[in-house]
Amino acid sequence: MGFDLAEKSRMNRLPPYVFAEVNALKMQKRWAGEDIIDLGMGNPDLPAPDHVIEKLVEAARKKHNHRYSASRGITRLREAVSEWYKRNYDVDIDPDREAVVTIGVKEGMSHLVLVLISPGDVVFAPNPTYPIHPYSAIIAGGDVRSIPIGPERNFLDDLQVAIKQTWPKPKLLVISFPHNPTTTVVDLEFFDKIVDFAREHKIMVIHDLAYADLTFDGYTAPSFLQAKGAKEVGVEFFSMSKSYSMAGWRVGFCVGNAEMVGALTRIKSYLDYGVFQPIQIAATVALKSDQACVKEIVSVYKSRRDILCEGLERVGWKTDKPKGTMFVWARIPEEFRAMGSVNFSKYLIEEAKVAVSPGLGFGQYGDEYVRFALVENEMRTRQAIRGLRKALQKNGNGKIEPGAGSGKQEAGR
Repeated sequence: MGFDLAEKSRMNRLPPYVFAEVNALKMQKRWAGEDIIDLGMGNPDLPAPDHVIEKLVEAARKKHNHRYSASRGITRLREAVSEWYKRNYDVDIDPDREAVVTIGVKEGMSHLVLVLISPGDVVFAPNPTYPIHPYSAIIAGGDVRSIPIGPERNFLDDLQVAIKQTWPKPKLLVISFPHNPTTTVVDLEFFDKIVDFAREHKIMVIHDLAYADLTFDGYTAPSFLQAKGAKEVGVEFFSMSKSYSMAGWRVGFCVGNAEMVGALTRIKSYLDYGVFQPIQIAATVALKSDQACVKEIVSVYKSRRDILCEGLERVGWKTDKPKGTMFVWARIPEEFRAMGSVNFSKYLIEEAKVAVSPGLGFGQYGDEYVRFALVENEMRTRQAIRGLRKALQKNGNGKIEPGAGSGKQEAGR
């Protein structure tokens, strides 16, 4: 018996989940007893800081914290968010009008886009990119226009080309820097130009700052809200998942333009009762307490990045060290490139016993790449390198062109 579901057409606009084919092979191998090192999903393996966990436990033991909470977030957490922005970026945030707590960024962004656009509205999003960035618009009935991003591209120039070729004019631009999966980074001047672009074309902006603290080699990621006039045109999301290794806790926040924040706050009042209150209390402690724990987490990711990139270099797979995120975006070696990212990812599971994410899963412009997630310890990462060496040498003489790396990854200035 089939059902004529009202949302069927909307769901049909979502493409098949590209990662599923690779994940199925990975699980098949594991069920068969094979040791597959999973560098695919960006699922942090580090625990949250001890003092944050202790606060969660303490708060969870208090009976009154087990009632429904506030969908917009408890006052103290919104105040902590405001203090965090002032301390880190010298940006003033009104905790009552310009901040709302979300159940992670995916929930917050999806619901915000749902109230910002109408069916048929055009949304600009990078390609490749984190899937919820374009698909939040598709789920809301919008039309997505892809802006290429990556090595040897200038995102700002590509934006200017796209705006001239698009009708109706876009209503929203979704961006995220440091960028997943390409690890592209930007400076504050880039955001100044984004604000100018948004003002000129009357476009709203959503910036996802998920990897705010995961930066290396002296690079510091700016906040979009540091750009002059940014709060006039957009908002920024931040998640506790990466900086504080609280991925499974599902807590983040949206700050910036009061009208956009208000729209998200209003729809959330219909859809949820907020994050479990002990989690909000623990998140408040995380933001307000000593930030040495964040530095320790970043140090772990940097060490893993160095081991992976230097190991890839030794086996002939040249890949630049990223300045941000918890990923390495690696162009497929030339002699394997014709396979495409899905088949190459399956090949690595079969021959290297290593799982990676196929670039196609982030958009068609990513099909010459695979993404490594820095989610295994140093010993397992070295084991992965040994497996990759065998897989790359198995094809022909194993030589890889010296220039087959990812190139410099900057978004354009």
